[in-house]
Formats: sequence, C-alpha cells, structure tokens
Amino acid sequence: MYFFLKRATDIIGAAIALIIFSPIIVFAITVNSLSSNGPVFYTPLRSGKNGKEFKMLKFRSMYMYEIGGKMVHAQKYLEKHPKLLKEYQNNSYKLANDPRITPFGRILRRFSIDELPQLINVLKGDMSLIGPRAYQKDELEHQQKIYPQTRKYVKIILEARPGASGPWQTSGRSFINFDKRVQMDARYVERKSYLYDLYIIIKTPIVMLTGKGAI
Repeated sequence: MYFFLKRATDIIGAAIALIIFSPIIVFAITVNSLSSNGPVFYTPLRSGKNGKEFKMLKFRSMYMYEIGGKMVHAQKYLEKHPKLLKEYQNNSYKLANDPRITPFGRILRRFSIDELPQLINVLKGDMSLIGPRAYQKDELEHQQKIYPQTRKYVKIILEARPGASGPWQTSGRSFINFDKRVQMDARYVERKSYLYDLYIIIKTPIVMLTGKGAI
C-alpha cells in the first residue's frame, strides 16, 4: 500500500506542481537562454533505483567552457583544474564559492528553482517526489573510500528511487556532510512512512523560499 500511495502521489503531485510552477519555469527558461551561452537544461547522469543510471533534468546554472575547441559543461572544467577538483571532492562534491556558477544560476540554486525540471523525471518514474538524494556514480565511489562506514547506507538508499526532495534537502542541505547525509537517507528508506512523505512535501516549499543551506 505504501508504494502504491507513493507512486500515485508522485504522478498527481508532479503534474499539479508543473502547472503551479509553470510561470516560474517559463521565466527561468527565458532568462537562462538570454543571460549566458549554452543550453537551458543540464542532464547529468545520476544513480537511480538499484544503481541504474538515468539522465536527471535540471536548469543549467553554470557557465559553458571552451576546452579543446569544444564548448563543454562546467563539470569538465574541474578536470582541467586539479586544485579545484580536490577541493570539490573533499567538500562533499560542493564548492562554497563556486566560480563556475552564473549570476542567474546562483538565484536558481538558492531557491531550488534549478530542480523544478526534475518533476519530469518523477512523471517518467526515474525519481520520486520524496526520496534519497540522487548521487553521481563517481561521487558515491569516491565518498565511500573516504567514509567506508557508509557502504551499508549507500546499499540501502540504492534500493529506492531518488527524490526531487527528501530528508536532507529539508534539514540543512549542503551543510550536511556525505556520511550524515546517506545515514539520514537510509533511515528514510527503511522508515517507509507515507505520513512522513507528506510532511516533507509540505516542508519543501518553505525550504525553497528561505534558501537555507543552498550552495
């Protein structure tokens, strides 16, 4: 019953949210296309249920860079700057003052507007409205080497669909390190509480408006 209610809520909730946020989505598309060069959307590969990778849909919030005569996303920029890459990896795959983020991108990230396209992933079944964070495959591998005690938690969270929102997103976001984050997500997966899902759904817009913990 929990999984049936959860999926029904995903489909209905994502459809309603897309309608409600459609003016913001149109505004973001317009400003993003005019304010910096590059595609409006960014589709990074993330680890989904059972570790199966999928393309997550987000608004691009970073500059595009020319490397080897080709325009590439900012993620590739790190590979050319080892010092910055090391800082990025050692800080739970976040940079406090990330030079790659566009001015409009900072606004998108602060209020989690860049995450709104993930509602499409929810409708497709790649994600759920509420669930553990959708991690990069290399992030999981790298962080488990740093925090070997988290392997048991990672195994648990990969049993579920990742969420557009979840317990860590509404409880500190980027201020929570990887080891605490996956432990929190694993507890969520094991809890299987529909009422807790509804609580996080209600709490998510408040966190979006305050921008607390965003980088």
